[in-house]
Amino acid sequence: MEVTRVLIVDDDAMVRTGLRMVLSADPTIQVVGEATNGQEALDLTRNDPVDVVMMDLQMPVMDGVTATRQLRRRPDPPAVLILTTFHLDHYVLEALAGGALGYLLKETAPQEIARAVHMAAAGDSVFSAQVTERLVSHISSRESDPQTHEARRRLARLTERELEVAEGIAAGSSNASIAADMFMSEATVKTHVSRILSKTAAENRVQVALLVYQARRTS
Repeated sequence: MEVTRVLIVDDDAMVRTGLRMVLSADPTIQVVGEATNGQEALDLTRNDPVDVVMMDLQMPVMDGVTATRQLRRRPDPPAVLILTTFHLDHYVLEALAGGALGYLLKETAPQEIARAVHMAAAGDSVFSAQVTERLVSHISSRESDPQTHEARRRLARLTERELEVAEGIAAGSSNASIAADMFMSEATVKTHVSRILSKTAAENRVQVALLVYQARRTS
């Protein structure tokens, strides 16, 4: 039985204890350590690799955004799941742009937390399309925003079909759902997704979704 190794990073001891209890109930998940800030997370994973890091955002010494960026620059980096208490928080956007595979609200149901860990370990994105779209809109809706123009420029590299797939990703659809909606095989969708990631220089599906939402901004 393959076990997913998890590091919990949060400066709140109660949050760490609660997450450890939730994850330890799943025999295929092993919590291998806890850290109280981003620097500790970097130190703990330097010589003892893990599969998934569950990362709080606002912590002393080093915040979760900075730690996420540094972790994702490493060779064979772990997947990072952001833990947040807020639906609308610009730190979440920064962490997603920095390579996090997704985010969880701290009040997420236990079974969903374990499911999200398994999804992240498999390389799948974990995010709520509705919350992410509201988050982007909350941060800025200005037509002159440089990020809006940059997002549109990167998406302009896509073919019409690839753009339709990107819209499906932004809606939170799986490859299977996109394939059914667009009357194509999953293999074809996977090919489109690979080309989208390459053409837009996005690291994962969440970053593709962010580009789509940023490109939609209007004055």
